[in-house]
Amino acid sequence: MNPTIETVTPTDQFLHDVVKGLSGAQKTLPCKYLYDECGSQLFDKICETDEYYPTRTELGIMQRNAKSIADQIGSGVMLVEYGSGSSTKTRILLDALDTPVAYVPVDISEEHLLKTADDLRSAYPDTEILPVVADFTKPFTLSQSEQPCFHVALYFPGSTIGNFTPEEAGELLKFMSSTLGEKGGLLIGIDLQKEASIIEAAYNDQAGITAEFNLNLLTRINSELDGNFDIAQFKHRAIYNPSEHRIEISIVSLRDQQVRLDDQEFHFRTGESILTEYSHKYTIEGFTQFASQFGFALHHHWTDNRNYFGLLHLVLD
Repeated sequence: MNPTIETVTPTDQFLHDVVKGLSGAQKTLPCKYLYDECGSQLFDKICETDEYYPTRTELGIMQRNAKSIADQIGSGVMLVEYGSGSSTKTRILLDALDTPVAYVPVDISEEHLLKTADDLRSAYPDTEILPVVADFTKPFTLSQSEQPCFHVALYFPGSTIGNFTPEEAGELLKFMSSTLGEKGGLLIGIDLQKEASIIEAAYNDQAGITAEFNLNLLTRINSELDGNFDIAQFKHRAIYNPSEHRIEISIVSLRDQQVRLDDQEFHFRTGESILTEYSHKYTIEGFTQFASQFGFALHHHWTDNRNYFGLLHLVLD
């Protein structure tokens, strides 16, 4: 008699994570759930705001140094991108690379990912586009290309590594190092330390798009998990913590209230926060030292003329 194999649906996992997060002394919600279809579209709009410097700064680094970056990565590569989103910066890399065999975008937002993959197939007919719908913070199966590749290169742009605590970032780097084979490397973006006023403005744009993006998580909980958050009674907050070198993004209750979810009630005091996201800021030297604990060595790096952002190519030591 075959044993019954229990599977957890994405909705069940979402509910479990939300209930767990809201049950703690400091209420939290995992930042990965910010990126449903609506959230992914809102994030694309955030990247176009005047205040949000990371995307356009990294884009400028890519445009100015595309050939140098491609030379570091090498030819005949399978490029694997974690948290690919719209793959805007990836197009610059694919244009510069010498005969890339395949591109594997990995993202949790299925609809957004598959649409982007279709667009890329039209733009790059000679490169296999192999999307993987997955939470890249957990083990997933890497797609295999029909053609042999010389090596795997991981691409992790957008300073997404900063969304993780040091412990979580270390686990992710450990997993990445196990994915890479001989001659493989990791191209990773990091947001560099700078004046707090510049950082805070990036997460509090005047148009309110970041606030809408953050609060959309409550809308998603209402829609997908039958919650009853009164969105108008919560606000977005993003403040810089200088001792931890990170922006801390929260959703704050505007009054004493109760929220129902899955036959449970969660109580909020006026001013009580739900932590949704961190964004750590680094130095080149500090991040290099951190990554060395997981087998990586700095091979090359590129920055902009204001040293706002860094793009690092790390190889296994």
